[in-house]
Amino acid sequence: MDANDLKTLYAQAEQKMSATLEHVRHELAGIRTGRASVSILDSVTVEAYGSQMPLNQLAGLSVPEPTLIVAQPFDPSLMGTIEKAIRAANLGLNPANDGKTLRIPVPPLTDERRKELSKLVHRFAEEGRNGVRKVRRDANDRLKKLLRDHVLSEDDERRGLDEVQRITDLYIKHIDDVQQKKDADLLGK
Repeated sequence: MDANDLKTLYAQAEQKMSATLEHVRHELAGIRTGRASVSILDSVTVEAYGSQMPLNQLAGLSVPEPTLIVAQPFDPSLMGTIEKAIRAANLGLNPANDGKTLRIPVPPLTDERRKELSKLVHRFAEEGRNGVRKVRRDANDRLKKLLRDHVLSEDDERRGLDEVQRITDLYIKHIDDVQQKKDADLLGK
């Protein structure tokens, strides 16, 4: 086994850890912080044209004010269906239909709700850290197998384990940073 094979192993581990980080970012983007953001509506699906479709494919979404989201349906006949889907999404949002657009005020969060959402943020972040650790474990197992098969020397294995740990620490720090930023937005720290 040469250095390129080890680089491939590191690159694969880093790619999987990066995907885990992006998943955590996506999950946290859907958590409401009291400020309007179109990403709050990412989880909303609407029954349209015989199938479930994401809201952002059926309406133009914008944030004209910090506490307001405006949805402009591409097909005005879907206005009522979109309104019902937003209410049914259990996001605590109550859209107002003016016939042409849906105005979706984003109410301020109560302290109790902020704390609940903070726990959710911590849960998503911990799941992300566990995902990164699982990738580390898989990469370390591959290195140990290469040592057992006498493809790697003990020194190369030790350097490999250290490099995998360095990559792991980097991605766990990224997840911690994303979690702290979301918590700061949520709790106003």
